[in-house]
Amino acid sequence: MIIGDNDQIAITETLMKGSITMDQKFLDVMKHEGPATIVTINAQPAHVVNTWMSYVQVTDKQLLIPAAGMHSIEQDFSTDNHVIITVGSKEVEGTQGPGAGFHVYGTGQFLTSGDDFDTMKKKFPWITRALKVDIDKIEQKI
Repeated sequence: MIIGDNDQIAITETLMKGSITMDQKFLDVMKHEGPATIVTINAQPAHVVNTWMSYVQVTDKQLLIPAAGMHSIEQDFSTDNHVIITVGSKEVEGTQGPGAGFHVYGTGQFLTSGDDFDTMKKKFPWITRALKVDIDKIEQKI
């Protein structure tokens, strides 16, 4: 289920009951445009791909990201599917003034079918896959 802006308070309350803290500041950052950088953290060498934050769909304890490329990280998933995703916006107040940034830690898998893929394909007809990231931790860095 894709979560809309009106459901952000419910998401925050639900996730804060579990092991994940997805606070309002993170959700505010995700409303702005900017790059979202995805890194396979244990690959040798690490691989890095980028997308736009406006493409990232925030769901219950997951991120869904449209994929047309991302082949380097997909290959890394065969041995280790842990990722770090970085997002930020200078439009949101951070810990030291203007600008807030987060690291999202999780595990990923590429989807080529199913409800989540179908939902993403309708929104982004150019995708070949959808990257689903199960969030382990969200950490504010700035």
